[in-house]
Amino acid sequence: MAEIKGEHGLNVSEELPVSDKKLPKSKRVASLDIFRGLTVALMILVDDAGGQWPMIGHAPWNGCNLADFVMPFFLFIVGMAIPLALKRIPNRLLAVKKVLVRTLKLLFWGLLLQGGFSHAPDNLTYGVDMKYIRWCGILQRIALAYLVVALVEIFSRSAQASDPEPTQLSIFKLYYWHWLVLACILAVYLALLYGMYVPDWQFTVHNPDSIYNGTTLTVTCGVRGKLDPPCNVVGYIDREVLGMNHMYKRPAWRRSEACTEKSPYEGPFKRSAPSWCYSPFEPEGILSSISAILSAIIGLHFGHVLVHLQDHSSRLKHWLLLGLALLASGLILHFTHAIPLNKQLYTLSYVCVTSGAAALVFSAFYIMVDIWGLTFLFLPLKWIGMNAMLVYVMAAEGIFAGFINGWYYDDPHNTLTYWIQKHVFINVWHSKRVGILLYVIFAEILFWAIVAGILHRFGIYWKL
Repeated sequence: MAEIKGEHGLNVSEELPVSDKKLPKSKRVASLDIFRGLTVALMILVDDAGGQWPMIGHAPWNGCNLADFVMPFFLFIVGMAIPLALKRIPNRLLAVKKVLVRTLKLLFWGLLLQGGFSHAPDNLTYGVDMKYIRWCGILQRIALAYLVVALVEIFSRSAQASDPEPTQLSIFKLYYWHWLVLACILAVYLALLYGMYVPDWQFTVHNPDSIYNGTTLTVTCGVRGKLDPPCNVVGYIDREVLGMNHMYKRPAWRRSEACTEKSPYEGPFKRSAPSWCYSPFEPEGILSSISAILSAIIGLHFGHVLVHLQDHSSRLKHWLLLGLALLASGLILHFTHAIPLNKQLYTLSYVCVTSGAAALVFSAFYIMVDIWGLTFLFLPLKWIGMNAMLVYVMAAEGIFAGFINGWYYDDPHNTLTYWIQKHVFINVWHSKRVGILLYVIFAEILFWAIVAGILHRFGIYWKL
């Protein structure tokens, strides 16, 4: 989504005019649009149906469910689109300006949508107490990864002309600066994750529904290198830098077996639930967002392959081998108990597994769409991918549903949205779980695919 909506070219002349001349139109990569559309659709599905189907929602702690692939898929796409977009802008100063402007736009929308100002779709109020604004979020994380990776691309691309005909191996050497940045980020992340001391900490519960509301609880740690919910460095840094009031109030760990008897569903806490179950935790926090940059760098490499290797077989061989290697490495790290898969901490094994999966999914789309020409099978996803920012804001963040819910009759829960859910889906199938799932698929994802298709027909896109 930092390139949630960027145009990306394949065969664009390197010698482009700089100044006030309009940048040339670029040919879109259909498989990348479709992959972006799939990722937005997955986000809507897991956000709105995950409560009824916890197996597709975020894993409470260790593990990797369907929802845990969404963020790294976005970052992979962001990275992959960067060399395709920046290839059109050879002037370094102009490229930096565009990157900074787009980063600021992402940060603005991230704070507006996830900082607490918007209460959509269920609450018809708006506004946020600055004492409790949430500084981090999905778009903020994407903004950071986009900024770092795009700047690395801009300031290191002068070496690209040194190898006019890159091969499978020389393409790694051609962009060695990117791999050095990746190694430095990984070294800093691992050093902090396993080396920093986490002391005991306290917090005050601010939840009117909790029996501990207003009570100050203590969490005992005094350790290094722990990756459990209460005593990891990721949470410690966020508590110290962001402050408890500015962190996410309903972390996925609330659904863990340690906290609730209804695990993996969310429900009332056990009487014996440890104190950390009641505390906030930031899933898009500082240290985990630094690690998330790795996903974008890996995507950047896949974009370089698309730019430099000219035939389908060479591209697919490179993508598939690297994707399988990443997937295997991550699974080995997880199942040998070396480094667990964990989205909240954005661990190395999680980076490898999700990046490998992204590589394989994109390769599959590339074969079906760009080689076999089966674009028509994925038109709804393509339309979403070409207008992803619009669909993300209106559907994934519930802005459109919130607008519809604002027009109610007699009772705020007597709206068109609730009526459709209840009478068209839930009552027909005599199951809330099935009804909600079908509502999300047809009344949200398919509906917005059609809207995006109509907008595409008229050439209307929301770009950042």
